[in-house]
Amino acid sequence: MKRQAMAAAAAFAAFGVVAFAQAPAGGAPGQGAGPGRGAGPGRGAGPGRAGGGGRGGPTLKPSALRAVPAETIAAKIKDPGWQAPRLAWGHPDLEGTWTSDDMRGVPQTRAKAQMDRESLTPEEFERRAGGDEASRDRAVNQETILRNEFGVRTFGYTSVVVEPANGQMPAITPAAAARRKAEAGVGTFGTRALNSFEDFSLYDRCITRGIGGISPVLYGNGLLIAQTPNEVVISYEMIHDTRVIPINSSKPPLDSKIKLWMGDSRGRFEGETLVVETTNFTDRTSIAGLHSDKLKLTERFTRIDPEMIDYRITVEDPETWTAPFTLRYTITQQPGYQLYEYSCHEGNTALGVGLSSERAVDREEAEAKAKGLPYTRPVRGMDVYGGTTLKPRDVNSAK
Repeated sequence: MKRQAMAAAAAFAAFGVVAFAQAPAGGAPGQGAGPGRGAGPGRGAGPGRAGGGGRGGPTLKPSALRAVPAETIAAKIKDPGWQAPRLAWGHPDLEGTWTSDDMRGVPQTRAKAQMDRESLTPEEFERRAGGDEASRDRAVNQETILRNEFGVRTFGYTSVVVEPANGQMPAITPAAAARRKAEAGVGTFGTRALNSFEDFSLYDRCITRGIGGISPVLYGNGLLIAQTPNEVVISYEMIHDTRVIPINSSKPPLDSKIKLWMGDSRGRFEGETLVVETTNFTDRTSIAGLHSDKLKLTERFTRIDPEMIDYRITVEDPETWTAPFTLRYTITQQPGYQLYEYSCHEGNTALGVGLSSERAVDREEAEAKAKGLPYTRPVRGMDVYGGTTLKPRDVNSAK
């Protein structure tokens, strides 16, 4: 099968093994931009992580397609008058299978030396393209089924963040900082002891990655867009979320007391662009780490090429962020890409095996204390993807 059809954490659990890693000097391994409440491995392996070759790692000669910034060859750039094809009822055609895999090498925020520009210099782009080519070669020819997807283009963007203009995230509020601290370490990629289902992230539990799931992670970055005269339907490959978005609907919005994982969306076309406004979120999914239930998202989908959609998402949440911000992901079509069933559900093996493995650690700790021996409790982190400190534990063993 082309992809692993379960959460990455469950990939370990499916074999009756949960991996623990000793914390490195200076503290436990972190999860990237937040407490890992929604996106699981995406917290540590999100934009910019997989394209490591572009930041000092190995490089290869880029393919002809990758050798130029992908945004510069979009049909809309070459011909400003270009328009997306129309469906029978007149709406721009956004249908098809798309992925964010070509955005892997783009960091979320800009380096200080790039804060005054949205595009890489030719020298910077050459380095990123060579690194992306090396990363694709490694993902396709060397790594496991969890890493066999990598884009075929390289974008010359300096960051995913496009607003504020300097490419930096706004600060979070004191209340959000306190909440982030309180929730730190949740999930199988975190450090918190697994004592109940509440110690697992929504990703671990196969519930959702939320709308923020469009950001590229290890695999399963596809989405399918289908349209009718009155709806746009978006199905996400990972954790099988599907949104049915009414277009130009006269239906009133939901009562503010009703909260949904994916929120309550309403769409409309403004010329070439599909604009989707969404409210009524819970406070448990993730946009750049966390958000409150006051979150409002405004998404804009504009087809700029037969194989590219410019996707921008503006985040407004005054309880979490001190100012709005906008992220850009140019989603693309990939040769032969297919969406596969993501066979993941809350009863999958990750939770049971994770809890069992934690109890095995409890027993080891109790035995060591009974013998008067020192014991350092192992912690987890992103090292489950191959760090040298892994200590696999067979929870089916009688010992």
